[in-house]
Amino acid sequence: MSATIVPVPRLTTLTLFGIKKGHLRWGLAQMGASGTKLAKVPGLLFYKLLGSGRGRGFSIKPNFYRYGMLCTWENDEAAANYFRSSDLMKEYEQHTFESWTCYMHPLQSHGQWDKHEPFSPVVSESYSSGPIAVLTRASINLRALPNFWRFVPQSSKALDEADGLLCSIGLGELPLIRQATFSIWESAEAMKKYAYRNPKHQEVIRRTRSENWYSEELFARFIPLKTVGTWNGSDPVGSYVAG
Repeated sequence: MSATIVPVPRLTTLTLFGIKKGHLRWGLAQMGASGTKLAKVPGLLFYKLLGSGRGRGFSIKPNFYRYGMLCTWENDEAAANYFRSSDLMKEYEQHTFESWTCYMHPLQSHGQWDKHEPFSPVVSESYSSGPIAVLTRASINLRALPNFWRFVPQSSKALDEADGLLCSIGLGELPLIRQATFSIWESAEAMKKYAYRNPKHQEVIRRTRSENWYSEELFARFIPLKTVGTWNGSDPVGSYVAG
């Protein structure tokens, strides 16, 4: 009888960079320039370079001082080697005043990103307590853009008053059209309370389905393993995960 092989969850990292004043042109250029360098990184299975918006969620107003780099790794060693010694990370250090990285294991993932399932396989065991990270992303149908940007910012503003929210940011690959949000909550219960009880968020979910807003979408939950660095001068997750 052959032994059962349990799939190892893919380590995922999200790094947020704070761009120095006077370096904004360099930061914007990395949305195109860094991709060719990341494509050559050993053990890097999937990556996305992301701009950000103002506020906690989807925003039509860009923040040119904050950029993100999302990566899925073959193993922990590949990620460690990259963050420790890559020339690209050293280049980012020269142009940024801070960076913050969250290391995560995927707990649940539904949907696709550019026809890929970047966070599979997920953690096999249950996870009932502790902080939880959430990533949502979507490619918005052009005809749905007016309604998307009419209703979604209302839901995003509700994050300002959400109980149990540790941090949140709106990210995107392309302005207006390819959008994402990333958030970390004290617990799954706090996240679910916002997702399923907030009326503005519920209205967005209903319209998403009834009006076919998205041509592609993905929803994923993660277990934060550790965080390194600062985001807006501090670590927003603090003592909730290991340093």
